[in-house]
Amino acid sequence: MPRPDASSESTGSSDSGRSADEVGEAGHHDLVGQPHNSGEGPVADAEDTAARISTPDRPLGPLGKRVDLRSPFFVGMAAAAGVALTYGLVQLVISIQALLILMGLALFLAVGLEPAVSWLVTRRLPRWAAVTTVFMAVLAGVDGFLAVAIPVLVEQATQFVTNVPRYLQQARDHNTFLGQLNDGLGLQKQLEQLFSAQGATLMGGVLGAGQAVFSALGNVLILIVLTVYFVANLPRLRAVGYRLIPASRRPRAILLGDEISAKVGAYVLGNLVISLIAGTVTFVFLVIVGVPYALLLAILVALLDLIPIIGATMAGIVVSLVALTVSLPVCLVTIGFFLLYQLVEEYLLVPKIIGGAMKVPALVTVVAVLLGGALLGVVGALVAIPAAAALLLLAREVLFPRLDRG
Repeated sequence: MPRPDASSESTGSSDSGRSADEVGEAGHHDLVGQPHNSGEGPVADAEDTAARISTPDRPLGPLGKRVDLRSPFFVGMAAAAGVALTYGLVQLVISIQALLILMGLALFLAVGLEPAVSWLVTRRLPRWAAVTTVFMAVLAGVDGFLAVAIPVLVEQATQFVTNVPRYLQQARDHNTFLGQLNDGLGLQKQLEQLFSAQGATLMGGVLGAGQAVFSALGNVLILIVLTVYFVANLPRLRAVGYRLIPASRRPRAILLGDEISAKVGAYVLGNLVISLIAGTVTFVFLVIVGVPYALLLAILVALLDLIPIIGATMAGIVVSLVALTVSLPVCLVTIGFFLLYQLVEEYLLVPKIIGGAMKVPALVTVVAVLLGGALLGVVGALVAIPAAAALLLLAREVLFPRLDRG
């Protein structure tokens, strides 16, 4: 049956030989709005047209006339909707900021673990088995470390609490170096002001500390679960992400995206290895020179060394202050050790372990770490260098060539 022309469709006139009720009935769905009658007015006319434009090839009819989006009404509505949508998105991001940071950190860790998982998959291991193997290895390492470290940490913490009165006595003795340092900086006075809070404030601080501990444990659990899911579904996430890019630009985006992922993975694994080396070397050194709480300080050094640029310096200051409780020569030797180790780490370990994967200039590294720390704290400082490397890669491969051709 030939389609009616546009003029007959727009007027809504009925077919010859059939009444308006019969034609309108054909355009009214049997399972919607029954009983149907002719008293629906303009809707009945529209049903007449609907019956005529429905064909076996297009049972729901062809596309209608395009809406004029340049009309003042639609322009105003689009502007108002854009402002409202932007405001709503900003408020949504603010309200779920903590969760978004956890998700971003989990994705960052998942990309970092991906090289190990992909290496196992290329050895003919199913992905689920590769993911399980990697996480079991990580958990086994953590469990083994805790089994060895916890008794020593408890013993050293007990020794520290026992020795606090002796440290306070040294601080009051004006003939010792620690006493002279106390006189110059007023350390004892500051500590007394810190702990001179009222009972209610102290109780509130204890409760707040307990709440913070439980919150931290909950965040760690969420981070672990998200990381496992991200690692397990990373190929699917990768495919979905690339599907969102137009087909004409997709091959180039795949090359750039995979290169960035490889850089992030190399940085995460390399940074973990360097931190383990820093903690191990520090522990051996502290045991040799006789600085107390060697294992506790070595763990602190390993954790702080994960933070680029400033982490190793902060760790060196803390360990040197503890070494000062032994003697001034031991403190000076400890300072010299950390200065030497930082040189070795920056010019030997980082180039050998992480290699040229990052290729980030020193100035950009410092600025990126400072900005990341100011925006997102420790998490921002951790991801600053890979983010800077990704931006530099995109600028070098996309932005600069376009500007050169402009």
